[in-house]
Amino acid sequence: MDATSRPPKPPCSTATQGHIHHRKHAASVERRPSSPTPKASDALPLPLYLTNAVFFTLFFSVAYYLLHRWRDKIRNSTPLHIVTLSEIAAIVSLIASFIYLLGFFGIDFVQSFIARASHEAWDLDDTDPNYLIDEDHRLITCPPASISTKTNLASAAPKLPTSVPLITSLASEEDEMIVNSVVNGIIPSYSLESKLGDCKRAAVIRREALQRMTGRSLGGLPLEGFDYESILGQCCEMPVGYVQIPVGIAGPLLLNGREYSVPMATTEGCLVASTNRGCKAIYLSGGSTSVLLKDGMTRAPVVRFATATRAAELKFFLEDPDNFDTLAVVFNRSSRFARLQGIQCSIAGKNLYMRFSCSTGDAMGMNMVSKGVQNVLEFLQNDFSDMDVIGISGNFCSDKKPAAVNWIEGRGKSVVCEAIIKEEVVKKVLKTKVASLVELNMLKNLAGSAIAGALGGFNAHAGNIVSAIFIATGQDPAQNVESSHCITMMEAVNDGKDLHISVTMPSIEVGTVGGGTQLASQSACLNLLGVKGASEESPGSNSRLLATIVAGSVLAGELSLMSAIAAGQLVRSHMKYNRSSKDVSKAAS
Repeated sequence: MDATSRPPKPPCSTATQGHIHHRKHAASVERRPSSPTPKASDALPLPLYLTNAVFFTLFFSVAYYLLHRWRDKIRNSTPLHIVTLSEIAAIVSLIASFIYLLGFFGIDFVQSFIARASHEAWDLDDTDPNYLIDEDHRLITCPPASISTKTNLASAAPKLPTSVPLITSLASEEDEMIVNSVVNGIIPSYSLESKLGDCKRAAVIRREALQRMTGRSLGGLPLEGFDYESILGQCCEMPVGYVQIPVGIAGPLLLNGREYSVPMATTEGCLVASTNRGCKAIYLSGGSTSVLLKDGMTRAPVVRFATATRAAELKFFLEDPDNFDTLAVVFNRSSRFARLQGIQCSIAGKNLYMRFSCSTGDAMGMNMVSKGVQNVLEFLQNDFSDMDVIGISGNFCSDKKPAAVNWIEGRGKSVVCEAIIKEEVVKKVLKTKVASLVELNMLKNLAGSAIAGALGGFNAHAGNIVSAIFIATGQDPAQNVESSHCITMMEAVNDGKDLHISVTMPSIEVGTVGGGTQLASQSACLNLLGVKGASEESPGSNSRLLATIVAGSVLAGELSLMSAIAAGQLVRSHMKYNRSSKDVSKAAS
C-alpha cells in the first residue's frame, strides 16, 4: 500500500523527515489541526477517514451477511459450496475490504516489533507513546502527550536566529536514533558514556540532543580537541563541549631566590598586565620572601545526642591528649598521606561539631580528610552508640564559604609573603610615592574594609589573582572564597624611603594531584611552575610551593593595583586596555 493512502503524519521533534506510520484510529485524523483538509486516498477518490469508514462498514456488513446466509444453509441442509451471485459478490467484497484494512493497519503492527527490538537493545520503555519507526527503521520522536494536539509543534519550540544554524555532527543513523531517544526521554542523558563506551561520541550525541530540545545552537562552544575520557568520573558529568579561557603569563616572579612564570587564566583585561608590573617591581627590588605557617585541610561533621551533657562527654573525650594517638591511628587508615593533626570541638546545645585537621600530601585533600573522618565516626560508635551522625559536614570546616574559623585558624595552607620595594622602583615603575601607598592601604584595605564588615577581605583584589591561577592550574574555583582571605599591610621603612608590603593568607586550598590538575592544559601550567604531580622526595612539597607562588602573585597584584589607584591610573588604564572597539558579534559570526 502506498504511503499516501495512510492518515496524515503528525510533526515530529527530529531533523529526519522520513514518513511516519500512524498507529491510531483513522477517525482521529479529522481532529488534527496539522491536516485540516484530509487528502484523497488511492483506494477511493474520498478523504481518508471516509475511505476507512466505507471499508470498515463493507467488511463487517458482508461478514454479517455471509454468516447469516451460511446459518440458513445449515438449517436447510443446503451445501455451503453452492453459492449465489450475491454471495459471490459478498465474498469478493469481504476479501477486498480485508486486504485494504490489513494493508493499512497491519504494517504498523508488524513494525511495532521492530521498534520493540530496537528499544530492548537500549533498555527502552516500549510503552512510551512518543516514538515511531520510519521506512528506514530509524527511531523518530513525536510530540509528547503533554503537548496539546491543538499546538503546532513548529511553534512550540524556541526559535533559533536564522544566522545561527544548529550544528549537527552525527556520524551514523544509529546516532540519529540515540539522539531521538534522548530527546524523547527514553535514554537518560547521563547514561550515554556507560552505554556507548565512547566518551567523545556520548558528548556529540548529548550536545545534538540538547540543541534539539532547546532549539538553541551551541555552535560557538568548542567540541573537538578535548579528551573527554580524562574527565569521566572525576571532573565533569554530561559534557557537551568545553569553554575556552585565555591564559596569560605574569613574571618572572622572584620568590625565595627562584624565578617563576605564573600562568593566569582570565577574561578580565589588565589583570595579567597589572600583575606582571607588580612582578617587575618586586624583581627590581631584590625579590620577595614567603613562609608557610600551617598546612592542614579540615572537615567538621555534626553529631547529635539526647542531651547536651552527653555531647559534652564526647567533646572531652576527643580533646583528651591521651586519646589522640588512638584516634590518629584510626583516622590515618584512610590514606598513606593523611595524618591527623588535631580536633577542635564546639557545642550548640546537644549538637557537637568536630573540626578535624590533617595533612594531605600534595593533594588538596577534601576526599582524603572526609574518609578519615568517616573512619573515626564509625570507631566512636562503639563507645557512643547513642551518637546520631547528622552529616559528614556541619559547615564548621568551613568549605567554599567565608568563615571566621578559616580566617583565624586557617585551612589548607597558611602563608605570609613580603617584599621591600625600593623608592626609585615605586617612582619609576609604579608611578607613585611610598607615602601615598601607605596612606591608601590604611584607608582602603584596613579602615574601608572594616567599615564594610569584611571577613578576610582586607585587600585590594586578592580574589582576582587567586581565581586566575586556580583555573589555570586545575584547582577548585569555588574554593577561591576562603583561599582569597588576605590582609595586605604596607609600611614605610628605611627612614621612610622604601616600602615594606606583605600579604597574609591563612587558607590557600591547593593541590598538585587529583581533580582538574591531571587535565592536559592544567597539567601543563603546573609543569611550567615546576610543581606538576606529587613530589617523590618530599610528599606535600609541590602543593606547599604552589601555595607560596599564589601568595607571591597576590603580593604582586596588590602592589600594582594599589599603585594604579594611588596614581589615579585605574580608570584610565581600564578604558585603554579593557574596552575593545571590535564588533564582537561580527567577529564571532
